[in-house]
Amino acid sequence: MAVVRPKQAYHERTARQMEKHLPTPEWSLRQKLALTCRILADEEHESALAGQITARADKPGTYWMLSFGLGFDEAQASNIVLCDDDLNLLEGNGMVNPSNRFHLWIYRHRPEVNTIVHTHPPYCSALSLLGEELIAAHMDTSMFYDDCAFLPDWPGVPIGDEEGEIILKALGNKRAILLAHHGQLVACKTVEEAAVLAVFIERAAKMQIMARAIGPIKKIKPELAKEAHDYRLKPKAIGATYHYFARRVLRKSTEVLE
Repeated sequence: MAVVRPKQAYHERTARQMEKHLPTPEWSLRQKLALTCRILADEEHESALAGQITARADKPGTYWMLSFGLGFDEAQASNIVLCDDDLNLLEGNGMVNPSNRFHLWIYRHRPEVNTIVHTHPPYCSALSLLGEELIAAHMDTSMFYDDCAFLPDWPGVPIGDEEGEIILKALGNKRAILLAHHGQLVACKTVEEAAVLAVFIERAAKMQIMARAIGPIKKIKPELAKEAHDYRLKPKAIGATYHYFARRVLRKSTEVLE
């Protein structure tokens, strides 16, 4: 007779197996930021110089980011620069991105956030034009269930403090936000989590637009959506997914790590 166990037993077994079998490389923070830039370039998040990827550095009040003027597909560990809490360059050659000021507001008020990805990918941007919130109604996008905010009004180019306050307030305590007439932003504990969520929020927007072209979206049961949300966000699963995306980048070139 087949053994029938509660579902939680399988969740626990899966967690143990992932811990054992899904090791990830010990890349530096700068290398992971550069890899994330390249991953998102491959995922069509590139919009010329628009969009930013930032991370807290070891010293409080300092942050790493891609030097302004470079595209995501040009990122290398060597052109990731360090700045202070007023966007003054501290380390590296290049210019600090002036559009990163609104990131600072999130970092100041969300101490658990260590990485922010903001991009203007085509489907998130298209969805942002409609005044329609992201709907997490698919297994692959369940990590956004009750975890994606919506800013319904565009506050303008986010280079001032006003935009930082507005976006911070709209984001609340969630990991992701769809920004009207703008794009998407994810604010996460790790580079890996931010990269994976940035990839999947664009896929979620694409699914939503494709489904809405056929008919209304059927929502999923809240308890099942919450279970899937937590399952998809297991750190080891996120790390393994990030490593897969990174391997695709590194098969093309290893210069990103230099």
